[in-house]
Amino acid sequence: MDQAKINLNNNATSLAKNRLLMDCYRHMQSDDLALPTIPDVSFKIRRAINDDNSSITSIARVVQIDPSITARLIQIANSPFYMGRKKIESCPEALTRLGLKAAQDIITSFAMKSVFNAKSPVIRKKMAELWIHSSYIASISAVFAHKIPGFDPDRAMLAGLIHDIGIVPILTYADNHPDVIANPKDLVETVRQLRADIGVQIVRHWDFPEDFEDVVINAENWFRNDQNPPSYADIVMISQLHSFIGKVDIKKIPKIDALPAYKKLAGHLDANDSINILDAAKDEIEHIRQMLA
Repeated sequence: MDQAKINLNNNATSLAKNRLLMDCYRHMQSDDLALPTIPDVSFKIRRAINDDNSSITSIARVVQIDPSITARLIQIANSPFYMGRKKIESCPEALTRLGLKAAQDIITSFAMKSVFNAKSPVIRKKMAELWIHSSYIASISAVFAHKIPGFDPDRAMLAGLIHDIGIVPILTYADNHPDVIANPKDLVETVRQLRADIGVQIVRHWDFPEDFEDVVINAENWFRNDQNPPSYADIVMISQLHSFIGKVDIKKIPKIDALPAYKKLAGHLDANDSINILDAAKDEIEHIRQMLA
């Protein structure tokens, strides 16, 4: 939270009229900002998977509480990512083929969509746009992770989904307090200032892996050069840049091959290869997006 405090202090005069920013900041500092919760069934499944005494059969029993999750698990077990010689038709078979850790990340990803919701049409539209962006980044991240040794595509997918999760409580607060937004720039500035700090709170609240904090903090920290091995934050960052191709003025985004994150991954990708991978994997990316939807 220190960085948010520094930023706010540096911009105190210009931000004095931004009630949304000041309200969200105050609630964040007091740890009483309303954070999103994943549906209980997802937590029950995660608990079962992480229980050393659980078996495939007992975990499948918990998963099958939600027929839609069961159906989607079977669907992804039969997808090009995982397809084997035999078509999967049951939940235990799907769990066995996917692996429990992968199934855990996939199930959490399924459950995430319910978090992106609001009451007012304006904020509901912004939530929908945020979900579309996040699920697209998740899809690209999964494809890249599938091509790069040492990374788990399902974990990369979940990392892509949560990279902007800190925006959700800001939109929720705006949804519940429409009077605090004096002009549209207030929301943009609040997201810019608090997205990462609130995102870290959520990652901790959900008891997600520590490296997901790195994803939330650094997914848009384009020129970070930490000398550490390649990470999921690097994959999500490169995925974001690829998602901008054809949508954002090329002069407004950094060149991919100039980024330290790209250079870490360059042993497995070059700029042309990475674009070719996405072109060749269009159907795969669309399949993952449809699965998440």
